[in-house]
Amino acid sequence: MSAWDSPDGVSEAGEGDGDTPPASSSRALVLTSVLVVVCVVGILVVVLATRAPAANRIADSPLVGRQAPAIAGTTLDGGSYDLADDSGRWVLVNFFATWCAPCRQEHDDLVRFYEDHQVLGDASVVSIVFSDEISDARRFFEENGAPFPVIVSDDGDIALDYGVAKVPESYLVSPSGMIVAKILGGVTAPGLEEILARFS
Repeated sequence: MSAWDSPDGVSEAGEGDGDTPPASSSRALVLTSVLVVVCVVGILVVVLATRAPAANRIADSPLVGRQAPAIAGTTLDGGSYDLADDSGRWVLVNFFATWCAPCRQEHDDLVRFYEDHQVLGDASVVSIVFSDEISDARRFFEENGAPFPVIVSDDGDIALDYGVAKVPESYLVSPSGMIVAKILGGVTAPGLEEILARFS
């Protein structure tokens, strides 16, 4: 029996000898790995929580390539709107609700797009209140402005005809009355300009 062996055959060499790392080194390695994973997950959560929602997303729809369903109704200011009256220019049909955060976020961009194209006379916007209280819609547009028509009394028929499942949802209608794009997740004015250029 060598001087390095115990009577029961178990090596009595120091903990740091041989191929097995010391227990303290293993614990440090595990702790470091856990900390790295926690940091990566934390950064990912922060990025996902703070980034703006995806906007200007073109989506499939059976309505694309077909004549736009009729739109007519009473507007927020007590007037009336008919999509047929906008024949000959582009129209962005926007479905909106005050309880929808992306809807509120896209409002300034819709106003900007509308006002830019009113100067040119080539495009317009119509917003349709979706599953919301008229009083809430009125308050929102009074506070934030409504230069374009906002339809408030269609009993959900327009949303049904367009197959709206959730808002914000918009449809770009060509001057000939054909739906050329369905847009999900809100819009931005620059994004709308790109979409309009793509289909013009």
